[in-house]
Amino acid sequence: MGRTLSTFCKRSSANTINSGRQARALPAFRVYRCLALGLFLLSCSYTPTFIPLEQVSGPLPNYTIISIIHGDGDYLFHDIDGRKLRADEEALAGMKKVAERNSQAEVFIFHEKRRKKFLFFFPRQDGEFYYYRNGQMLARELYRRNQGQSRFDPEKELYLRLCGKKQPRLGRLFLYFGHEIPEFGGEGYDASYRRRTFTIEDLADGLKDMTRESGRFDLIVLSTCFNGTPYTVSALYPFTRFLIASPGNLHLSYLDSQPLEKLELGLGNGDISAFAREYARQAFERLTKDIQTEITIAVYDLERVQGYLNSVDSIYVNAMDQIKEKAQAFVEHCDCAENSAYVRPDMSEGIEVFYRAARFGRFKHKKAHSGWECLKLPK
Repeated sequence: MGRTLSTFCKRSSANTINSGRQARALPAFRVYRCLALGLFLLSCSYTPTFIPLEQVSGPLPNYTIISIIHGDGDYLFHDIDGRKLRADEEALAGMKKVAERNSQAEVFIFHEKRRKKFLFFFPRQDGEFYYYRNGQMLARELYRRNQGQSRFDPEKELYLRLCGKKQPRLGRLFLYFGHEIPEFGGEGYDASYRRRTFTIEDLADGLKDMTRESGRFDLIVLSTCFNGTPYTVSALYPFTRFLIASPGNLHLSYLDSQPLEKLELGLGNGDISAFAREYARQAFERLTKDIQTEITIAVYDLERVQGYLNSVDSIYVNAMDQIKEKAQAFVEHCDCAENSAYVRPDMSEGIEVFYRAARFGRFKHKKAHSGWECLKLPK
């Protein structure tokens, strides 16, 4: 296969055909030959990796980690040395380290990429899936993300195909890396599929299938902006015991995955509450060293926050309905504590907040954050 596609096409055009009909058919024939070769080259460019699980030796995993990394959007940033990096690719590299360094875990990694086409016509697979067990990669597969009615149908199918029937004893974690997940609307979340929507309800529907047989996750991490809201926490309550999310504008939308690299140390005693707090604390300390903007990371105990959520549910739903009717494109975020309607004696029950104000701007003197983010219409 040393000859290039262009060389092949040029050699085809060098043949001379005397018949007028044959001469007219030659350009189309040459195009078909080039396209056929292009498809052949495309089919040869990737070979899925899969090792049958029955051939894998070693103990069954004690932990399960599922991570979805959204990369179909603007994730370009510059580090302190001025290098151009993509946040989704950095998150992918971090999760691969997590998978390789956990000798007692199974790790599912889904990387949702921007859609591209081959030869301007043929869509490439825009999803990449990795499956690791006990530090070894057993499967790697490309897939198309627009298959199925639900946005997460391809990911759910791959997960259910490989997840073990015997559930891990010590912990199940789910992580989502990406932009803010909308609470309504959601059009254009994927740059490649502008008409397809993605909201918190879509995420909840995907989690419903992933937990149908195995029960709730022990911890869900939303590495996104502005998803520490009453609505989001309520929607995820059926699927997890603890939640880490940011009520604020989380820098680059990506929490550090390094605390996950040795789960047998951080989660060895099964205390998911302590692990979640330590995870959030380490992420907070790393971010405070690197950036000057506001940092807010909250840990929610989903059982203990239910009293507060029930008391403000109708207020939040009514506010959401007004926003949808009037100007959903011009929504502002605010600390729920700034609105007296949301202030309750149990507002801090079941929540731990790591907060540092921005080093500049009108909120630089803000001392604390309630851990709850609300939506409002601008004045």
